[in-house]
Parts: sequence; C-alpha cells; structure tokens
Amino acid sequence: MNLSQTIIVGIVEGLTEFLPISSTAHMRITENLLGISNTDKFAEVFTVAIQLGAILSVVVLYWKKFFQFKNFNFYIKLIIAVMPALIFGKLFSEKIDAILEKPLIISYIMIGGGIIFLFIEKLLATHSIDTEEKIDFVTAFKIGLFQCLAILFPGLSRSAATIIGGMSLKLTRSVAAEFSFFLAVPTMLAATVYKLFKFHKENGGFSSNEIQQLAVGNLVAFIVALLAIKFFINFLQKHGFRIWGYYRIIIGFILIGLIYTGIIQA
Repeated sequence: MNLSQTIIVGIVEGLTEFLPISSTAHMRITENLLGISNTDKFAEVFTVAIQLGAILSVVVLYWKKFFQFKNFNFYIKLIIAVMPALIFGKLFSEKIDAILEKPLIISYIMIGGGIIFLFIEKLLATHSIDTEEKIDFVTAFKIGLFQCLAILFPGLSRSAATIIGGMSLKLTRSVAAEFSFFLAVPTMLAATVYKLFKFHKENGGFSSNEIQQLAVGNLVAFIVALLAIKFFINFLQKHGFRIWGYYRIIIGFILIGLIYTGIIQA
C-alpha cells in the first residue's frame, strides 16, 4: 500500500464505519479498485486497525458519557452487550474470513439489508426508550446478540444490525444509533487489538513504513468519522432509514456488476 491508498482507505473507513451501509462491502470495493491485493496480509490488518481512529471519534464526541465514572451502569451495559460478539467472533473467525473472501455473498447481504431498511420504520413504529439510561441490562444483552448477526454475515453492517435490533426492542432511532456508537468502542477495540497482536506474532512486528501507514490511516479515519457521526445523527432524526435502504441496494448491485465484469474477483 502507498500513501494515497492509505488515505483513501482511511476516508472510506471513516465514512462508512458508523453508517448502516456496511464498511466491509465498501472496503472490498475500494481495495479492488485501488489494486490492493486481497492476499496482502498487512492490508487485511490495516483495514481493521484503522477502526481505532473511528473509535476515538466516538469517545471524543461523547466524552461526557464515557468519562462519567460515577455512572457504572453505562460501563456494565457495554460489557454485557459486547460479550456475545467476543464469543461469536472467536468461535466463527474462520467462517467469517471465508465469507470475506466471497464478495458475491456480501453483495447479496447488502441488498437484503437494504430491502429491510425500506420497511423498518413502519414495522418498528413503537418506541418507548428515549434515553440511554432507560436501557436495562437485558436489553443491552439482546442488542449485543443482534450485533452477532453482523459478525456472522459480513455486509449486513454492524451499525445496521445494532440499530435495527435496538429499534425492535423499543429504542427510538436516535437512541438506538447512539448506543450502537457506544457499543462500537469495546467491539472494535477488541477486534483491532486482536488483529494487531496476531500480525505482530506471525510476522515479527511492523516495519517503520507500516507503522506510518497505520498512523496516517487512523488519523484520517478519526477526522472523517467525526463528521460522519454528526451528519448521520442529524440526518436520521429528520429523514429516517429509507434512503440508506436504497443506497445499500444500489451499492449491492454495483458490487455484483464489478464481480461479473471481472473488476472484483468473486
């Protein structure tokens, strides 16, 4: 990977990580269009590790929530909610890696998730939980189970799974989105640390160039994610999910087109 590729991938990560449009699908398209080999082990680690920058954007935007140490229930909820993902991620890591190598499956999941988004507002119209404080431990755990769907089916989108899950459990769409952001912090931190440790162990560490790329990618992802989160919350409150459904369907078909024209390897 060169510097320009590093910056572009960082931008895509920052834009898509917290939107319900599947950062995985967008990463696969971006990497192929940039000519980044899907056998490049560092590139695989890089696309996960720059999630750290996106994580920091959530902590910065919601710093009062994350550093309100007297509110232990908030931290307990996150621990409870993240546990299913940690267990599922460990148990099904090989299956997940196999799916990630099959972009055609990801495209189908993108389209299916988009269709769901077209009708989600009508199907889940009743919302009684309008603040994070009203989310109990059982509800937090159930949202964590929904997050596992995104782990098992790359292309579904972690944000989409947790937001839809939250809304099905009576959270308002804005509270569901915010809790999805909060839950991303321990989830993505665990995935990032695991990938970095595994690469370091198998390859004897990182070169100075790789460290530089990680630093640049994280910085870009951090800045872009700050803007993306603010945009998404405001947009969601005004317009809902339907447009994201259409977007997912369009991107899904674009991905299929790229596969069948040979631009992206199936």
